[in-house]
Amino acid sequence: MPINRAIVVSFNQAMDPTTIDSSTFTVTGPGLTPVTGSVSYDAINNIAIFTPTSALAVSTTFTGTITTGAMSAAGVALASDFVWTFTTGASADTTAPSVVSTNPADLASSVATNQKVIATFSEAMDSTTITGTTFTVAGPGLTPVPGTVTYSMIGTTATFTPSSALTASTLYTATITTGARDLGGNPLAAAFVFTFTTGTGPDGSAPAVTLEKPANGASSVTTTAAVNATFSKAMNPSTLTPVTFTLSGPGPTSVAGKVTYDVTNQIATFTPASALATGTLYNATITTGAQDLEGNAIATNVSWSFTTGSTAGLSPIDLGAGSSFEIFAEAAVTNTGSNVIDGDLGLTPNTLTSITGFPPGIVNGGIYADSDAQAIAALSSLSAAYLDASPATLPGATVIAENLAGLTVFPGLYTSLATTFEITGGNLTLDAQGDSNAVWIFQMPSTGTGLTLTNPTCNVILANGAQAANVFWWTPGSATIGGGCAMIGNILAGTSITFSSTGATLNGRALAGLGGPVPLTGAVTIAGTLGGAIGIPGACSQ
Repeated sequence: MPINRAIVVSFNQAMDPTTIDSSTFTVTGPGLTPVTGSVSYDAINNIAIFTPTSALAVSTTFTGTITTGAMSAAGVALASDFVWTFTTGASADTTAPSVVSTNPADLASSVATNQKVIATFSEAMDSTTITGTTFTVAGPGLTPVPGTVTYSMIGTTATFTPSSALTASTLYTATITTGARDLGGNPLAAAFVFTFTTGTGPDGSAPAVTLEKPANGASSVTTTAAVNATFSKAMNPSTLTPVTFTLSGPGPTSVAGKVTYDVTNQIATFTPASALATGTLYNATITTGAQDLEGNAIATNVSWSFTTGSTAGLSPIDLGAGSSFEIFAEAAVTNTGSNVIDGDLGLTPNTLTSITGFPPGIVNGGIYADSDAQAIAALSSLSAAYLDASPATLPGATVIAENLAGLTVFPGLYTSLATTFEITGGNLTLDAQGDSNAVWIFQMPSTGTGLTLTNPTCNVILANGAQAANVFWWTPGSATIGGGCAMIGNILAGTSITFSSTGATLNGRALAGLGGPVPLTGAVTIAGTLGGAIGIPGACSQ
């Protein structure tokens, strides 16, 4: 977590604002040292926000607590104190948030007159800045549309709900201003504007669940599995909550967890707060409280059951203090084009003189080198992560083809008989099967070139909820990304990572030299102008 970010807690029902204050919402550091800050409550979204007075210490574990003094609007106290921990990263969040999608899409036509207007952000936003002032809809022309604005942490979406049906066959303009800020206080870089045209009337068709995972009746499900449902229509994220999407087992025992919503793929995911019990029957239910963007509820409650097995699934590799770095090396970082690094850049133990090519390259984050505390902490975390992803820690990888071109690969731990992987002559698709928490780890024990992407057709494609943050490429050797190749995921290389020519992209992280400090061979080389940003903001947030 960035050191300048506010801490946010979401409740499952309206709370009494007078009971949400600095006595019931506290944050402490090492040795239970209190963190000074202010507490506010967003009654529209049932969110409590703790804003530290100053930036938190880097690479430090903190504890948040909501006490039983916090009470609902009906006067019911929490059943017990809610306590969790989190660890800060190496730097502050200075990256501007962005709008990554809208519904209706820009220039959409035949939009239902009863549809809500939503915008999805690249990262979590400060809900108090998402208001009827910062998110507006106008039409026809500049005529303001009356309505209410809400923000949901489930899907990081803002929703504009018109007070009455929109006018048929009319052009509307939606605007989100730079008053909208993320939890680090960063505003949008520029106002975001999109337009759409309504159709002839409202949409009254009910949404339906089209796919359940695990499937109804599935057995031997991993105990760390998330549960998800795919809908036939775009849903209102604020109606997908731990109240409308539940998991129980054994028997009627409620399972604690959080709900997220993948706007692009229309997938709601319930992630249990802890591993499920082995050999146990669980029941998932989505109630008629789940609604689409037109306010239509699913026709009936949808329930399905599955039974866990005796094993856990893969967990993401914890990058710790290195999670904010898009580029990290021990020996050198060399850039020869007008490339953009959307995150931090780090180098240690070598000095700033070993970072070249910025400018013309641009770093939308901090540059840390030599003895900077952020770089030292990141190297420690990334070295541990390198070991965590290795065959020594994670044995038993499934052996698959060395050339991944043309394959569709499901979540899992993989290696090849050649101890290397390449993508040449066809794209690789990583299919999450609807599980946004799915993890891939590719182990390449070669001490030479472990990973090679070569044109033509050498892209890595995410499908059905797959996340770049959950893809890991491990090798004690090197990785080479050829021109025109679109790479996805976290590359943890013991020696070097090279973007060899024009047109390569990376949605993820390039982390080199993690196999050991001696000899210092870890370097990242960016040759030529990449076809896009080397890192996408927030794409690999853990």
